[in-house]
Amino acid sequence: MTGFRTYMLVCMGSAAVMMTNQYIYQTFGGSDPSRLGAQVISGIGFLGAGIIIVTKNNQVRGLTTAAGLWAAACAGLAVGIGFYKGAMLMGLAISLIMTVFQKVDNRLLTTSRIFNLYMNFNAAANLNLFLESCKDRNIQIIDMQAFKAKGKGEDGIVAIITLKTAKREPRGNVLQVFGMAEGLKYMEEL
Repeated sequence: MTGFRTYMLVCMGSAAVMMTNQYIYQTFGGSDPSRLGAQVISGIGFLGAGIIIVTKNNQVRGLTTAAGLWAAACAGLAVGIGFYKGAMLMGLAISLIMTVFQKVDNRLLTTSRIFNLYMNFNAAANLNLFLESCKDRNIQIIDMQAFKAKGKGEDGIVAIITLKTAKREPRGNVLQVFGMAEGLKYMEEL
């Protein structure tokens, strides 16, 4: 997660852009008062694109951070134009979402019966054995994409699988059972 100072800098920079835009509009007239603010939104989009990465296992990282920076920029624009109540509410909402809701998100994840897994097997036969064992345990296969492993030193078959267990069980226990699948070389929860 991006640090608090980064959020402050993004918000302050956005506010400065909006105040400068307002100054130009009042001093020289005739320009569009939202023009520079629109450029902030584009610039933050560029910054956010640099934060969001897709790992080699097709896992997306940094999306919440990018969204948080975008929201901080919007709050800064509100400060810059003088909409202080809106900016304060937005700042409070951003803080709550990035802290309190992180705990809610973690709680939902730990109690969920749904597992999104990246699995690398030695061979397709090992993947088939794993899928059969899931059916035997009453684990529903919601979605699956399988393809031949690509990359340096990689072989076998890779599967991105979404599974749903029949009942709630400790997440670590379920992952441990999945991790003991025959011919499994690597597994990561997405």
